Amino acid sequence: MGYELFISWRYLRAKRKQIFISIISLISISGVALGVAALIITLSVMNGFRKDLREKIIGMSSHIVVLDQRNIGLEGPEIAQKKIEKIESVVATAPFVYGQAILKNGDKTAGAVIKGIFPEETKKVAGLLTHLKEGNIDYLEPSLKEKSDFQSKIPLKNPGKRENGIVLGAELAKNLGLFLGMNVLLISPMDVGTQWGMIPRMENFRVVGIFDSGMYEYDASLAYIFFPVAQKLFNLGERATGLEVKIDNIFFADKIAAVIQKELGYPYWARSWMVTHKNLFAALKLEKVTMFVILVLIVLVAAFNIISTLTMMTMEKTKDIGIFKAMGALRSSILKIFLLEGLIIGGVGIIIGTVVGYTACHLLGKYQFIKLPQDVYYISSLPVHVQGTDFIYITLVVVIISLMATIYPAYKASRLDPCEAIRYE
Repeated sequence: MGYELFISWRYLRAKRKQIFISIISLISISGVALGVAALIITLSVMNGFRKDLREKIIGMSSHIVVLDQRNIGLEGPEIAQKKIEKIESVVATAPFVYGQAILKNGDKTAGAVIKGIFPEETKKVAGLLTHLKEGNIDYLEPSLKEKSDFQSKIPLKNPGKRENGIVLGAELAKNLGLFLGMNVLLISPMDVGTQWGMIPRMENFRVVGIFDSGMYEYDASLAYIFFPVAQKLFNLGERATGLEVKIDNIFFADKIAAVIQKELGYPYWARSWMVTHKNLFAALKLEKVTMFVILVLIVLVAAFNIISTLTMMTMEKTKDIGIFKAMGALRSSILKIFLLEGLIIGGVGIIIGTVVGYTACHLLGKYQFIKLPQDVYYISSLPVHVQGTDFIYITLVVVIISLMATIYPAYKASRLDPCEAIRYE
């Protein structure tokens, strides 16, 4: 150990005559530790929000959506499917129909977004199956089967009639008072001509599944039905609202979307999940940067404590500095002694803050004891995701701030005249 480091460490250790300086040193270390812990916890929570939202949003939709720019639906979606599936990195595609309708159960009604899908194809594209809490999406297709596991547990309401199936979000089912096997009336805004004139199209559906994505927006407003049934309800004929595309790497979605757009041309329009939810993720990113800047102020407050600690120590050690210089110590050595003191305070604070911050993040992630209201936030509990790069950035910022805080006191100490320092002692 160099003598500069040895002396720096000795100066920070408590002695009777220097107990006040040692207490201030501990306060400085605590301030740095508090700032580091706050930065780690806050940035990890922000990372958790982004990661959790990304996984849930992509899990319920797809990486890329292909739509019609004319807003009339895709004609011959199977042709576009074949072209898209030939593109490198594309894993699977599935057509879908989107529309709005009213669901009615007795005196309870609720507006819903209706999505028509082919169960087998959608399983390959979106993660609906992983969010299914009850039932089976295979029963979306109208069927007369009575020997399946599902039908044996919940008999058909009308055994001689084909029944349309519907899968509801958990909150939507709760609001309508629906359970697995119950019937619900779907009222489409598309009119149908009858002998009494034009009336809204209405169909009875049987609840064959309930999903819980963990995102209130989806769970309270989304319902799935069979693709051809949705085409009929929304008067689309043989058209589809769009195509969902799954790729092998979600972070290349923008590039693959551009390739799809180029391959299909007009009137097709390819949008990645990054574009669809751009505002949400941009806001989260900006909030993370803002929180980082605000919490760095805590470290700056601790830096002022470091300045006061080293300034008082310089005044306390004036005689020692004079003796060191009289013995031949260079100005650079005196400067190094006090610089090292500031770095020791910052370093110890970083270590303590990192341990506290990581422990808090681990407990938050494991036990999820901080719950969030789902009608306000997208998720039910406070998410945490620790990133190694955040530790590096925090450490660099705190070390730089600690070093800058030591420059002035260390410079003043190195400029002391040994004769003047010893004379007044």
